[in-house]
Amino acid sequence: MTDIIKHRGIVENINGFHIRVKIVQTSACSACSVKGHCNASESKEKLVDVFDTKASSYRVGEEVMLYGTTSMGRQAVFLAFGVPFLILLAALFITMHLTGGDELKSAIISLLALAPYYFIIYICRGKLSKKFSFTLEPIKNN
Repeated sequence: MTDIIKHRGIVENINGFHIRVKIVQTSACSACSVKGHCNASESKEKLVDVFDTKASSYRVGEEVMLYGTTSMGRQAVFLAFGVPFLILLAALFITMHLTGGDELKSAIISLLALAPYYFIIYICRGKLSKKFSFTLEPIKNN
């Protein structure tokens, strides 16, 4: 069984099958009873795009539950941070060897080596948006 990530959200916008949902992302501190006396608590509003064939059944302002899987989250973190880190390290070690230890050239070339990766991610954004998709359910208010 896969673990599910759930967030409460509010429908911000509906356009065809595209639903934009606003969620409030809170830090672990935000639920603490002394958060008012501490500067560490924080929360941010995020907009999440959901594509759903039943989009017409939702209304702007409606409270919904947004579902994703933890494996989807791990894959996204790996693509956003893991792969670029590995590319950066590999390019750095290779260019340090090829340039005879010139740190400035190696650092610049290593950073430039990330450009093709991010270009490929940009080109594949449509395919990735289908792979990293969320599901939506209305919240039943009693």
